[in-house]
Amino acid sequence: MTELQKIAKEISEKMGVEFYYYAENSRPKDVPVCDRQFEGVTDDGGFTYFRFLYKNVGYVGALRGATDTERNYAFLLPSYIEGFAEKETELSKTEYLKRILLGECSSMGLYKYTTKYSVRGAACFVIALRVPKLLQETVTVLEQYGGNSLDTVVQMSEQNCVLVKFLEEDSEYSSSVDYAEFLVQSIKEELGITVHAGVGPTVRELKDSAISYASAENALRYADVFEASGNVHSYRDFILIKMLEDIPESKLAEYLSELSDEHSKEIFEDEEMLGTAEAFLDSSLNVSETSRNLYMHRNTLLYRLDKIEKATGLNVRDFSDAVSFRVLTILHKLLKK
Repeated sequence: MTELQKIAKEISEKMGVEFYYYAENSRPKDVPVCDRQFEGVTDDGGFTYFRFLYKNVGYVGALRGATDTERNYAFLLPSYIEGFAEKETELSKTEYLKRILLGECSSMGLYKYTTKYSVRGAACFVIALRVPKLLQETVTVLEQYGGNSLDTVVQMSEQNCVLVKFLEEDSEYSSSVDYAEFLVQSIKEELGITVHAGVGPTVRELKDSAISYASAENALRYADVFEASGNVHSYRDFILIKMLEDIPESKLAEYLSELSDEHSKEIFEDEEMLGTAEAFLDSSLNVSETSRNLYMHRNTLLYRLDKIEKATGLNVRDFSDAVSFRVLTILHKLLKK
């Protein structure tokens, strides 16, 4: 008998009701099934139905009867069932927070955590760090430089940890990216290692921190795929990439075919030419700044930009063409990966 079966049996015995359940999007033959979509609680005259989560899996519960008694039970049972999952193990603060970040914590567990650690209604953002070595020492440094007592460091794997940073009204840092830059530099000075950080968006409450964590991890992933420069990467830097990645691959290939030809493909497969173009875009289409950053003669840079225009038909010195070139570059890399 599974844990959930044991819980269902206990509910039936303690409350004197017939309790059944089935996984969402399934239609078992041996239990009553609701024939329509619903939110919250509903009934069909014979059974009262409600939705609940158990270990991050969605289920539909069914109680025989459709009176006020069954309806009241249906409103109370989701929290009661979720509570069993929380009781299975005694989790530390960081283990609990890890489950929250991964979206594996029930609403009851989240309520308990935010109440116990006084973070209810506190806005926060997540910084995900990829650490090549000395992870425990890095965690210690992060704890040392944390801005306030609410900030918490969580080890996610052997080479990854995160800092959940709660906002302060009198913070000396103008942005979350600035703060991440400070942390990366502090780790470099203290431990002599280079770490990479992904910065997620600020969310209003801890219950939404999983969104910030996922965005921070995506920023690190995109930085790898697109070989982004620097050690700190914000989710904002890759919004266009995220939008394009959500499009089916077949559609991306169709767009790429319409927007490019064999001559332009040669440019996108030439790492040197592509690197030059990316540096030019990153330097806000400034020829002099790009020449300095690449240690390249101005005439050499202009020659390469002309070659790109001849092959692709796009003058990357023009803003609208530069945007089109960036989109084509992303399409090539997304399809290549």
